[in-house]
Amino acid sequence: MKKDDFKSIQLGKGEMNVYDFGNIKLHAYKTNDLLGDEVFLVEKNKKMIIIESPCFFDNINELTDYIHSLNVSVEGKLLSYHMAGQTFLPEVPVYATQNADVYGHSGGGKALIEKFSGLFGTGFDASLPKVDYYLNEGKISVSGIKVNIIQTSEAFDIEIPEINAVYIHMLGHDCHSIVAGVGHADVLIAQLNSFKKAGFQLILTSHYTPEDLKDVETKVNYLEELKKIALNSKSATDFKAAVAEAYPEYNGENYLDMTAGFFFPSA
Repeated sequence: MKKDDFKSIQLGKGEMNVYDFGNIKLHAYKTNDLLGDEVFLVEKNKKMIIIESPCFFDNINELTDYIHSLNVSVEGKLLSYHMAGQTFLPEVPVYATQNADVYGHSGGGKALIEKFSGLFGTGFDASLPKVDYYLNEGKISVSGIKVNIIQTSEAFDIEIPEINAVYIHMLGHDCHSIVAGVGHADVLIAQLNSFKKAGFQLILTSHYTPEDLKDVETKVNYLEELKKIALNSKSATDFKAAVAEAYPEYNGENYLDMTAGFFFPSA
């Protein structure tokens, strides 16, 4: 399955891209919200699990209507890096690892939610659901849909073997990312190289449409270049200017600001 082998359905605000694998479907919801969020629905035998939640009320309403139109039974919401949006299908049980629960309710994720709530106002659903079922690392099945939970420092990633895909927080082959220094860059490079070794067809992230291994290679090259630029920069300002010059068409300048601060914390 190639990343562009989907049927596109235009919704009122967002767009649904449906990948049909035969006995299982992936519905990739492009919210077109102010954060560029994506939500993923995995459907099998008229049952569904949802990866992440939309956090703006107009998207919540739109996605709820779409799911109801499918006449499926939603078995669970797997909330990893995006815990906000409690009003989205509140009757559906929430699955998360314990560290994702902490991240979303009292850690860095909670801080971001509070920031976004201040920025976006009443259109943003800052309410937080409680976690109904804690996930451990390893293989599980939710109503016949098999996933592999991989715990990360903040939350968890998800492998979906039946569609040869993996969900992580961020990739974005043609935009800047949050990179917390050289050590973090090396961790990301090792992770991305492991995806190449595993041969995943699709890489799903909560801030970009589905990507592939060619995009993974592009991101690896970007991260290697960041390390070189940092080595030859004297300050965060120098670093940011050099990266912007090397990648003039990349968006996500706010992420580049954060990355510059991590590489040069005293600047």
